[in-house]
Amino acid sequence: MLYTNDIESVYEPVESFWRADISRIGGMGHLSTLINGIRVRESNTLLVDAGDMFTGSLSKATEGRLVFDLYNAMGYDAVNLGNHEFEYGREILHHVMQRAQFPVLNANIFYDNTDIHFSQQYTIKNVNGIRVGIIGLMGVDAFINTMMKSNREGLYVKPPIAVLQSLIDKLRPDVDMVIVLTHQNRTAPMQTNKESDAEVQRGFDEDFELAGAVQGVDLIVGGHSDNGLKVPVQHPKTGTTIVMTYGQGMHLGYAKFEINQNPTHKPKLIEGRLIPVDADRYPANPRISDLISQARAEHPELATVVGSLDRQAYRKYYREAPLGNLLADMLREHANADVGLVAAGAIRADLEAGEITIEEVLNVFPFTDTVSILTIDGETLRQVLEKGLSLEYGLAQFSGVVAHYDGSKPPRERLVSARIGGKALDPKSTYRLVTGSFTATGGENYVMFDGVPHERSDLLVSDVFIKAFVTQEMTTVPELGRLIDDSVALAEP
Repeated sequence: MLYTNDIESVYEPVESFWRADISRIGGMGHLSTLINGIRVRESNTLLVDAGDMFTGSLSKATEGRLVFDLYNAMGYDAVNLGNHEFEYGREILHHVMQRAQFPVLNANIFYDNTDIHFSQQYTIKNVNGIRVGIIGLMGVDAFINTMMKSNREGLYVKPPIAVLQSLIDKLRPDVDMVIVLTHQNRTAPMQTNKESDAEVQRGFDEDFELAGAVQGVDLIVGGHSDNGLKVPVQHPKTGTTIVMTYGQGMHLGYAKFEINQNPTHKPKLIEGRLIPVDADRYPANPRISDLISQARAEHPELATVVGSLDRQAYRKYYREAPLGNLLADMLREHANADVGLVAAGAIRADLEAGEITIEEVLNVFPFTDTVSILTIDGETLRQVLEKGLSLEYGLAQFSGVVAHYDGSKPPRERLVSARIGGKALDPKSTYRLVTGSFTATGGENYVMFDGVPHERSDLLVSDVFIKAFVTQEMTTVPELGRLIDDSVALAEP
């Protein structure tokens, strides 16, 4: 079994500054070469992905067409739907996924008021006489809280455990092995070096619960949390094996099983590991590189230089970060608001010093969110700050705010003090807060915005960022010091 998850259209290698053994890691062409090499050596292989193929500038420009063309060229046998596949709306997804030369799976998303599935529930692959059933699932939180409401309109989700057992009972007599591709668990940390940062590992609790609750699953290939498992985990109750990579195509998962086709024998895990995609060791597959280059050539506007950055702007999922400060500033200044808010999970890439292109800006914020301005009272703003400090979906990034908090306290009880525009937060005052439409409509569980009237423009948040770079020409990356955890020393890595 070869597996990936949450590649999220990271097409090029990144500098692996956190590793001493590799200088560059990842890249779709390099991943493809690694896969092809293993296929030459191993006669019985399957290649699967647990979801989140979309996002990023080229995916957005092609509305996902490039993604499926790349996965076709790489020879995937089956993929699962992730929340990012719905970024351009369910209608576009339903249309574009017909390009796939492999099954696109999900068994628990349905059309409203029906039992009609949005996608194919499962597939059976015959690998030299070995019959492998593959099922796709999405978690409830991933469906509800990490998708824009408008992008899933007309659909609903059932809990994975509620649908899986009956499906396996029907499928099991016809197969020698059952694989479940899941897209659940807590949301992934948007941080380039998450592999080396134990603090931001988000776990695989929902996969572990699923493995213990359902009989007949041999392998779960997880996604969404990017909680890389360097060696597979086996559930003590059922023996189900769980695997996952760190995402972004930086590793290829490898799990080898011995299968006795006697129905009383469960497939036996022989070995499993994550293989780093060393971009200097595995040259890029020219076929994959050509597809990416062709997409860029069809969208030359992406290469337009819009400005320059005076130094690197990086992300930190559980900490205030320079890039988060920069984006929140750009949003607040555009709207002339009191507070700018950018969700940590919305910041999808770092920016390097020097010239900045449209493609790089859209890789940082590839979403279709429009600018939304909410007028809220100070008490609601306090709730927003507490929500942002809870780390439920990472540490929210703010502009116009200087807040002290105690990260050692329970969520929703961490805010110590806050100043808005230099003045103490007043529960009775009124504030203008600007954010993206996903957050403004309750995304990532910002329920305090429910029912709050807001001004929603047609201007994309990403266009605000592009315009800000153009206006400033040389952009200065803000310093840290807005969100101060009094329980730890403030230190920039």
